[in-house]
Amino acid sequence: MAVIDTGSLEAGLDALATETTQAPSLAQRLRQSVLPPVAAVVLVLVAWQIYAGTRTGAASYNTPSPTDVWSTFTTQWSSGSVWESVTNSLRRGLIGFAIAVMVGAPLGLLIARVRLVRTAIGPIVSGLQSLPSVAWVPAAIILIGLTPGAIYFVILMGAVPSIANGLVAGLDQVPPQYARVGTVLGANRLQSIRYVLLPASLPGFVAGLTQGWAFAWRSLMAAEIISYSPALGRSLGQMLNQGRELSDLSLVATAIIIILAVGVAIDVLLFAPLQRWVLRSRGLLVQRD
Repeated sequence: MAVIDTGSLEAGLDALATETTQAPSLAQRLRQSVLPPVAAVVLVLVAWQIYAGTRTGAASYNTPSPTDVWSTFTTQWSSGSVWESVTNSLRRGLIGFAIAVMVGAPLGLLIARVRLVRTAIGPIVSGLQSLPSVAWVPAAIILIGLTPGAIYFVILMGAVPSIANGLVAGLDQVPPQYARVGTVLGANRLQSIRYVLLPASLPGFVAGLTQGWAFAWRSLMAAEIISYSPALGRSLGQMLNQGRELSDLSLVATAIIIILAVGVAIDVLLFAPLQRWVLRSRGLLVQRD
């Protein structure tokens, strides 16, 4: 009978499990992550400029070129409107999102762990996620008035269901053996939730947070467009609505681009690194040296 060398076998398995890759250089990382989106934006701008150049007469007014939009942006920036609008909207969005996390996370935990709560309000929360957030704006204005509270209410109603459902989905994907192992090791119910279930559900929960931010940002824009009041100060939604009232498509395009840029920046700078960290900590991404 042949004798198996377990030491050699383990070494071979370790070699198979370890991916030896050389860390890419800075130039390679820029080519892979920066160059493609920059090239796509340049192509869109070139096509946009060419199309706008072919429009003549009254049609040219309804089709501003990228240079027209840039001129509008510089005018708005020099007046201080852009900076004030971005800071006000971003502050409201982040505060509203933080409150939504404090409400949505406990709600998701209750739905996932208490059968009666899941049966009673689980379908309602899922239904609220499909309800357009703009539908809450009239109700918020009537109930709260044209105040920041009405805007935060709309953000909550838009973001809380996504955050709660994200945590529910994450907890539902945790194998039952994890909780049993925690019980065997002496963890009570709260300790099992704190040290076993919540860490194991992080990938799903982070996905829910990312989606929750997207809903919060969109809900904020809907609330700011409709809930116009001088007491609320300048905002990106107000800038967008002002462009509509003036039939100024350059201003509308400027507001849309800024709204898109802020949303993408938050995703790239906050949620994308958080998702990579969660996946890497679980061995789902290759750790490059």
